Amino acid sequence: MASTGGLSRRRVAPTPATTTADDGVIAPSVASSSTPVTDGDGNGGHTHAGTAMEGGSKVAYDPRDLGNEDAALPKLTLLEEILLLGLKDKQGYLSFWNDNISYALRGCILIELALRRRIATVREPLRRRYPLPDRLIEVIDDRQTGETILDEALKMINTTEEKMGVGSWIDLMSGETWNVLKIGFQLKQVRERLAKGLVDKGVLRTEKRNFLLFDMATHPIADTRTKEALVSRVLALLTIRTAAIPPQALDKEGIQARVMRSVALVCAAYAASVLENPLARLGYDEREEAFARCDDILAEFSTWPFSSTPSGSTAARKHSNHSSAGGKVAVFELVKEAKKEMNRDEDLSFEIVAAVFEVFSRMDSLL
Repeated sequence: MASTGGLSRRRVAPTPATTTADDGVIAPSVASSSTPVTDGDGNGGHTHAGTAMEGGSKVAYDPRDLGNEDAALPKLTLLEEILLLGLKDKQGYLSFWNDNISYALRGCILIELALRRRIATVREPLRRRYPLPDRLIEVIDDRQTGETILDEALKMINTTEEKMGVGSWIDLMSGETWNVLKIGFQLKQVRERLAKGLVDKGVLRTEKRNFLLFDMATHPIADTRTKEALVSRVLALLTIRTAAIPPQALDKEGIQARVMRSVALVCAAYAASVLENPLARLGYDEREEAFARCDDILAEFSTWPFSSTPSGSTAARKHSNHSSAGGKVAVFELVKEAKKEMNRDEDLSFEIVAAVFEVFSRMDSLL
């Protein structure tokens, strides 16, 4: 304990504490700084946790440290899931002909930050005059996520004086700019850093592979169950024939925004040109139907608010040429379930997700 004249900083763990049913993580509830606590001998006293009031311990703390996520976070981020879908299981590297995954991963950064309620669209009525990708975004919670790439992007958005839209941020983080003053916004070695993160999580392992003139580090699959679970989610979501969403298409119960995460998974995989990897297990007709289903999903979720009718958007008419009637019903039910995860009718964080999907729908590989 610090001396009475000193000032120490520690994270306060107020009472009472609750335990989540899924993973047993202790989630402290926020308590008032004036709540009396007992001393080390169990005697009651008027010590004030986190204050420097007379008669109490002089402890400084950040109130944001006491915050708690509304729901559990998945083991893998959306970026890691997309990379995992693109990796060859035994060889441990991506296709050399894939030019879309780097750009799509930058969009996944914004989706992940939005689903974690770190960023949102700037609330101003006039924003509706502009296309979704051009609407300005801002940081609403600057707490670190614990993921290096996400925290790097979050800090960059938060410290930049000029507010920009989703399209501009994806371009800048990808290095797609002619402005030499903004070259520093580019996030470098994203794929390699994601792979190393998956190695740390036990999903991949690192090997060296010789490619004639040079040696390159590769990352074969170490945890096949994680990859299989990911592929099963994609297949279940794109091959359902009923309106009800099967549990296999979603992450486990209690995961934050699990319906929206599954939607983002298939749309981002489509934009990153890695969707054909899990769909390779299907026959030709089933595979074509799955791609058509993904077209429908991307079309309905790339408008704001999310469309729930067949004539809801131009994108829906443009991309949904050969999807079955049963597939469209399943997509409309998916939209309905995703809307239940929104905080309100006008969820500014989910608006960013729709804006990223709009960018995905304009990529050359999808046109």
